Amino acid sequence: MKVLIIEDEVPAYNRLSKLIQEMAPLADITGQLDSVAAASSWLAANTLPDVVFMDIHLADGSAFDLMERVKLDCPIIFTTAYDQYAIDAFKVSSVDYLLKPVKRDDLQRAFAKLKQFRDMFKVNAVPASAADSRQEYKKRFLIRFGEHIKTLNVEEIAYFFSENRATFARNHDGRNLPVDYNLDALEAMLDPALFFRINRQFLISLEAISEMRTYSKARVIVTLKPQATEQPVVSSERSAHFKQWLAGER
Repeated sequence: MKVLIIEDEVPAYNRLSKLIQEMAPLADITGQLDSVAAASSWLAANTLPDVVFMDIHLADGSAFDLMERVKLDCPIIFTTAYDQYAIDAFKVSSVDYLLKPVKRDDLQRAFAKLKQFRDMFKVNAVPASAADSRQEYKKRFLIRFGEHIKTLNVEEIAYFFSENRATFARNHDGRNLPVDYNLDALEAMLDPALFFRINRQFLISLEAISEMRTYSKARVIVTLKPQATEQPVVSSERSAHFKQWLAGER
């Protein structure tokens, strides 16, 4: 994923780029562009990125001045210390509007919205071959136990679930492991061919499905392996997409 950051404050740029790299380790982040002039020149000489993070106030004008000069046909996530520009921001190709200092949870939600934006308009994560685009999905996680750290490969995970405002990955051996991301962020990070968000509490892999039964109308109740504390039910709004996912149609 190619990321352009337009920000005139060095500490804000450093903080944002660090958070992005933590959430999307393979993201290709450009160097700092701090002005309307610099951003205009860069955009004229380069292909559009997959997403632009842009401050409202720049060294020589505003983000809206830039958008009068250059047509930005790509998703934009605004970052600013001011909330009075939100209405103007959403009149353009804005996915989200984050207030400084940008918080991890807010950025996670922004990435989740970005994924929904792409799905809605059938925009690929990266304009590259299918093999290259698969590399954009997360391959492993860092798991922390007090002072100890271990890696957890995605192939080891049966499903993710949320409980008491925390998020856990359950591996195929039945062990619950804490992860640093909420389900919205995880949904954006993981290969949608392998994982599906069936409701607000569960994000499951295809291999974790042991049995499925009709629950009510179009809803489906799922038995997972390893078994969950309660059998999750596919939400009604996700049921049709879930069946498409099972059939390999999305």
